[in-house]
Amino acid sequence: MNKSELVEKIAQKADISKERAKQALDATMDSITSSLKKKESVTLPGFGTFDVSKRKAREGRNPATGEKIKIPATKVPKFKPGKGLKDAVK
Repeated sequence: MNKSELVEKIAQKADISKERAKQALDATMDSITSSLKKKESVTLPGFGTFDVSKRKAREGRNPATGEKIKIPATKVPKFKPGKGLKDAVK
């Protein structure tokens, strides 16, 4: 499912226009993103938790040449599904 298909599903389930559904989805994604930028986690009970994790610097290899390269430390977004979501997809 892509974003436009998700917007359509939201519009149908919430009985709102596609434009309003798109605005709601965009606002949700923007809010989650801004919270993660502030190093705040976002928990949606029954669905899951969005959080930021630190990934340590490490050594890797260039797959084309086999040459060793240094991969710098970075922060990455993570999602941990909640019990309700896990149970729904069993």
